[in-house]
Amino acid sequence: MKNIYVGNLAFSTAESDIESLFGRYGQVDRVHLVRNRDTGESRGFAFVEMANPQEADNAINALNGQDLHGRTLSVNEARPRPEGGG
Repeated sequence: MKNIYVGNLAFSTAESDIESLFGRYGQVDRVHLVRNRDTGESRGFAFVEMANPQEADNAINALNGQDLHGRTLSVNEARPRPEGGG
């Protein structure tokens, strides 16, 4: 299982857009679009989980720097959260 960070998303981007984009490279297990707690609006980044590490690496390499809805995506392997909940 590989967790992928997707940043610089347009606020209009939906989970289905992200799933469709990453689905070109393999099976997407989960998409979590991070939203503002109070307003429910997108915060401009998401996390994608893919079970196959090779497919995940292919997606990262192919999608980093690509355009989606007029924004240049920042795509890389997600770093684990720091201890204590950072």
